[in-house]
Amino acid sequence: MSKVRVLINPNAGTTNPLEAVVQAIARHWDTPECEVTFQMTHDGEDGRRKAERAVRDGMDTLLVAGGDGMINTVGHALLDTGVALGVIPTGSGNGFARHFNIPLETDAAVRALAGAQRARIDVGTVNGRPFFVTCSMAWEAAIARSFERLSLRGVLPYLLAGVREYVTFTPQPLEVTLDGGATLRFPDPMIVTVANLTQYGGGAKIAPHARPDDGQLELMVLPRQDVAQVLTSLPRLYDGTLLQLPDLFTQHFRDLTIRRAQAAQIQLDGELLDAGTQIDVSILPLALTVLVPAPE
Repeated sequence: MSKVRVLINPNAGTTNPLEAVVQAIARHWDTPECEVTFQMTHDGEDGRRKAERAVRDGMDTLLVAGGDGMINTVGHALLDTGVALGVIPTGSGNGFARHFNIPLETDAAVRALAGAQRARIDVGTVNGRPFFVTCSMAWEAAIARSFERLSLRGVLPYLLAGVREYVTFTPQPLEVTLDGGATLRFPDPMIVTVANLTQYGGGAKIAPHARPDDGQLELMVLPRQDVAQVLTSLPRLYDGTLLQLPDLFTQHFRDLTIRRAQAAQIQLDGELLDAGTQIDVSILPLALTVLVPAPE
């Protein structure tokens, strides 16, 4: 018999997902072959502890209803355990779910996960902390900080936060060493993102060719742009043509070191993290088991 634990963040996104998740689980997972139990999460630390308990309790699968930040926190406890993570997207951006084509509607997501395959994916680490989707270190981190202060959630408030941060954002020069090779210098980077999956969330594809199981991460660096350039470039985030920008630097790697003059916060899977003047990024190959729906 398969043992399934469901963790629900009742505060994720713009609506309370509790009733919809419970009803969908009853519809698609409550079978004689599955033993399903439920738990609520009150915050990130509580979610991590309950994910660890799920591992100790011998769960085969952990279904998590929440956004990318909760997926990141809970997923830490599942690394190299073989317990499969199934994501029921109830957050604002849902970059993890969008990458794996998990439906954003709750019942459809739960149904898709019921017929999904187990797969192992790579995990990135930043100064020892894992991330699954993206890590950002320039304007994108400032946007995440501004967005976190807003009471509204969704794509439009995120774009408004981006406009506000653009006005005040000042790039700081970076030195970047990839896989122990030559050091590259970026004098005025506006976007500095390391991607394990294709997108930030909300449909914005920062790394259209990123693969979750190739043993590599992808670095994307774009220099400071004026307002006209930003407006011209923005649609490329959503139509998958960002790589056509002539000033965009992109490179696959396994290990990376970034040095900068000033400490500043960085963004990991939508959550903010304090970071110093040196940032070390590396990859844990195939460290997480996930449920991936079959292509339709």
